[in-house]
Amino acid sequence: MLVELSMVEQRYLAVREVLDTGASVTEIATRYGVDRRTVHRWVVRYANGGLGALADRSSKPDRCPHQLGPIIEARIIEMRRIHPGWGPRTILSKLRREFDPVPSRSAIYRCLVRQGLIDPTARRRKRGDYKRWERSRSMELWQMDVVGRICLSDGTQLSAVTGIDDHSRFCVIAKLVPRATAKPVCEALVEGLNRHGVPEQILTDNGKVFTGKLMTRPATVLFDRICHNNGIKHLLTAPYSPTTTGKIERLHRTMRKEFFDVTVLDSIEEAQLHLDAWVRSSNHDREHQGIGDVAPIKRFELAEPRSFDVISGEVETNREPAAPAKRTVTRVVDSSGRIGVLTFRYHVGRYLSGETVTVENRDGLLHVFHNGVLVASHAKRHLADDDAKFQGRPRAARPSRPTTGNEVHRIIDSSGSVSFAGTAYRVSNKYKGREAGVRLVADTVQITLDGQLVRTHKARHDPTKEFGALAQPNGKPRRSHDVA
Repeated sequence: MLVELSMVEQRYLAVREVLDTGASVTEIATRYGVDRRTVHRWVVRYANGGLGALADRSSKPDRCPHQLGPIIEARIIEMRRIHPGWGPRTILSKLRREFDPVPSRSAIYRCLVRQGLIDPTARRRKRGDYKRWERSRSMELWQMDVVGRICLSDGTQLSAVTGIDDHSRFCVIAKLVPRATAKPVCEALVEGLNRHGVPEQILTDNGKVFTGKLMTRPATVLFDRICHNNGIKHLLTAPYSPTTTGKIERLHRTMRKEFFDVTVLDSIEEAQLHLDAWVRSSNHDREHQGIGDVAPIKRFELAEPRSFDVISGEVETNREPAAPAKRTVTRVVDSSGRIGVLTFRYHVGRYLSGETVTVENRDGLLHVFHNGVLVASHAKRHLADDDAKFQGRPRAARPSRPTTGNEVHRIIDSSGSVSFAGTAYRVSNKYKGREAGVRLVADTVQITLDGQLVRTHKARHDPTKEFGALAQPNGKPRRSHDVA
């Protein structure tokens, strides 16, 4: 009958063979299917501890120098339970005041995971994926935004107009409003300017309360007028890029987590009082990890105080100026798709190269029209005193000179296009039947009439067909349909 031997019994038999029979260790190790060094260890362990020493031993080390001490671990657990919003980085900054040395951030993270106090979820994006930036001093740039879905006890929803100093993370504006329309937002801005001063720049998104640039009919809104009257440069983020105003978005997250979601009040006045108290604590007591674990006031108070008088956006409402005259000039778009207005260059589009456009100066913007269609709008860069020059005689429209290069000739077909390298390039219906010159310049195709540039296109043809097209300066010969 077969009997299964335990692991200790098999090791004991191997040791007895080495000690009693005098067989070589290598031969016994081969027979038992282990390494010869393992058999040597069995013999030593049997000699020192007898049969019991052949049992499996724990591989756990006797000591771990970098293991968290019980006092520190208990303190970490206590901090987390008292402040559920504190993460490993915040707890680490607090421990530096009590212990020396302190554990690493990852050690604190593992402790919290081990105790079941946080969930070990992976980040959606790595920190290195974000491009981080910060202004060099306070009052150089403010970030402003609006956050909604703030509920009172009766279910009434409010919004909060918020602002933060980019360098110091000092909250400069935090006002609750029933609706975040243009007037309440601008009133919150004026209050912040009166309380803390006038910054050099303000960064916002493209909301209608902040700018009228993206409206169907671009206009200057009240927010822009306040910035203009107080010498503030208003900066806008690119559409759909909330990470550009990441500091104010992070403030919203902290506000919602620590105040809006845990504090339910009965009225907007009561809520504003509690919000002001929270902002004071955040500005003066709360240590901010992004600025070296110091309170925002430590940085913000370094700003140079300036005497100022805030000018609202409605200072001109008491005046009754005459309606401004409509100022327009005409320009010809050059080969790079730009036009020049009062020594400044504005982009229109390379597809309009050689075309005449009309530039209208209205409401602080330059509107560019082509054949009555609005094709571009730009904020004017010249001084207001130079607006009168728009009433003068328009600059003579002179087509741009074509770039020097090899030219082939093509007939403009009935659809107003020419064919080059098997690809049709649009010219204009009014030139049907005329002969046009076609030049290949870098990655563009230039079309000329009587030596004057009329259109420029981005090359869309197959580059392998260029040699054949240039080899036929007058195009393919037409086939004869004469019958013999």
